[in-house]
Amino acid sequence: MDDPEPEQQTNGHHHLNGRNPVLVLNHNYEPLNVCNIRRAIILVITGKAEILEAYDLDLMTARQRYDAPSVIRLAYMIRRPHPRVKLCRREIFIRDNYTCQYCGQRTHELTIDHVIPRSRGGGHSWENLVSACRACNHRKGGKTLTEARLRLRREPVEPRAGRYYSIERAISSSVDEAWLKFIPEFHVLPNGFSS
Repeated sequence: MDDPEPEQQTNGHHHLNGRNPVLVLNHNYEPLNVCNIRRAIILVITGKAEILEAYDLDLMTARQRYDAPSVIRLAYMIRRPHPRVKLCRREIFIRDNYTCQYCGQRTHELTIDHVIPRSRGGGHSWENLVSACRACNHRKGGKTLTEARLRLRREPVEPRAGRYYSIERAISSSVDEAWLKFIPEFHVLPNGFSS
């Protein structure tokens, strides 16, 4: 079998470092996820996927030359459960639109606040965590909303994973232009404010 560690040779504009993303489509062309070039080539070599779009680059194994995949399509259908949004700081900030849920200030200097303080039995859940500016978080401290005389701007809830959730979270910069016909209305999430 071919060596699954392809050597990279540039023949155009791109020089890949092994971390360039590859869009993975289900057999019915539904966007599934993103993987690296090495994983994509293994799927192609083993007959589990086909290359639909490629970077301007050749990859050489011990026995064969391959186009460096940019988009691959699985040879079979994958049924997967609808993903849930991971509970973490970044996702709370995205849900709250980088805005303090007490005073409404939009800032990069956000903290996470437990609406019902942990010392009062508040849990670590979507419904009890909100974005707060440093001033509001300091003012609230270990108090309840009533004690701190604060009010939430909106009720915190678990966000639903969007159509491209898995892909958005795997990409931190612009995507290859060849992807856009497979993922219409896709927008890379910024590291700061959302648009």
